[in-house]
Amino acid sequence: MTDATYFRKGFGLKRAIEGQRTADYHSAIVEELRARGHALTAGHLTFRLAREFGFCYGVDRAVDYAYETRAKFPDRRIVLVGEIIHNPHVNRKMEQMGIVFLLRGSHGSFDFNDIVATDVVILPAFGVTIQDFETLRATGCVLVDTTCGSVLNVWKRVESYARDGFTSIIHGKWYHEETRATASQVSKYPEGHYLVVLNMTEARMVCDYIEGQGETASLVSHFTDATSPGFDFERHLDRVGLANQTTMLSGESLAIAEEVRQAMIRRYGLEHEQEHTRTFDTICSATQDRQDAVLDLLQTAPPDCMVVVGGYNSSNTCHLAALAESHGVPTFHIEDAACVDVESGALRYQPVGKKEESVTHDWLDEVHNIGITAGASTPNNKIGETVSRIATVAGVDLDAVVGDGD
Repeated sequence: MTDATYFRKGFGLKRAIEGQRTADYHSAIVEELRARGHALTAGHLTFRLAREFGFCYGVDRAVDYAYETRAKFPDRRIVLVGEIIHNPHVNRKMEQMGIVFLLRGSHGSFDFNDIVATDVVILPAFGVTIQDFETLRATGCVLVDTTCGSVLNVWKRVESYARDGFTSIIHGKWYHEETRATASQVSKYPEGHYLVVLNMTEARMVCDYIEGQGETASLVSHFTDATSPGFDFERHLDRVGLANQTTMLSGESLAIAEEVRQAMIRRYGLEHEQEHTRTFDTICSATQDRQDAVLDLLQTAPPDCMVVVGGYNSSNTCHLAALAESHGVPTFHIEDAACVDVESGALRYQPVGKKEESVTHDWLDEVHNIGITAGASTPNNKIGETVSRIATVAGVDLDAVVGDGD
C-alpha cells in the first residue's frame, strides 16, 4: 500500500526532530554507565545495568515516527489509537505535543465515529486489528503505521496458518493490543481460527484435550474470551500452528510449542507430526536479548536486589521482573523514577504477579549492589533518574562520579 494517505517508512524528518527527542529522553547517567562497562560505584553502592535494556528498535522507530508526524502535520489533528507504547512518561510527551489519545471503551473496542478525513491517525507499535484498520481506511484519514516489524512477522505466520487450514495457538494475553491484532489475522480466511493460551498451565489443558482427555464444556467456559468466533474444540485442534505475543517470556513460548508438538505426536504418531503441527521462528530478538541480559547480570554479578523500570501494563517489563525474581533476587518493578521517594526513602512498586502497588521503606537496608534493567518501552532518562533518586535516598554522592548527572 503506497498511496498518499498511508505511511509506514517515515517522513525523512529524523534530523528535524533529533534535538527535541534528545532533550526528552537522553540521560548522562546512562551514558556514563555504558562508558564504565555498565557498572557505576558511588559511595557504598554499585549500580549494574543490564547490557541490553530500554528502548528496542521497534519502540525507537514508533516514537521517532510520532515525533515526525507532529512535525509533518503541524496544523492537523493527530489521533493515536491507544498508546504509542506502554510507558506513561512517553505517552505524556505525546499528549504535550497535542496528540489526542483514542482509548478503548468499557466494551473493549475503539469508537472511530469521531474520526474524519482531515485527521492524521497514528497506529501504535502493537498494531491494530484488521477490522479496526479497515474502519479507519474507510474514513479517508491519513494513517501513520508504526507497527513493529517483529509483530508483522508474527502476523505473517498466523496468516499462513489460516490460509493452510491450521488453527493458530497463540501464547499471549488475549486482551493485549498486540495479541488482539495478531489473532485478527486469521479472519482473512473463512476457516481461520485461533486459541490464545496465557501460560503452560493453559497449554497443558489444551494438550490434554488433544490427547483425548478433558471435557469440551470446561474448555469452552475457560477460553470464552480467548478463541475465535465459532471455535469448535472437537474440530479446530486437529491441525495447529504455534505463534506468540512478542513480549512474552521467550523460553516459555518455546516450551509451550514443544508441549503441543509432543501432544500431537502422541495423538497422531511421529510420522504424521508435520501434517498436524507447525512451529514458529518469530521470537522477538529484542525481547530475547533483554531477557538474556538479565540472566547474564544475575549469573555474573548477582545483585542484592533488582530494580526493573517500566510501565505496569508493559508485558515485556513484567516478564523481566518475573525472570529476576525467579532467580531468588528481591525484585522491585517500578513504573517510573518518581516511585523512588527522595523525601521519605519509600519505594512504590508492583510485586511480581500482582496488579496493585506496594510500598516498602527498608528496601535499601544491607544493599550494596543494585541491578538495573528496563522494559523495551522505557526511555533512558527515566532509567537515569531512577539511579539518581536511589543514590539520593542512600546518601551517596552520584554527582562526584558522573558530574552534573541528568
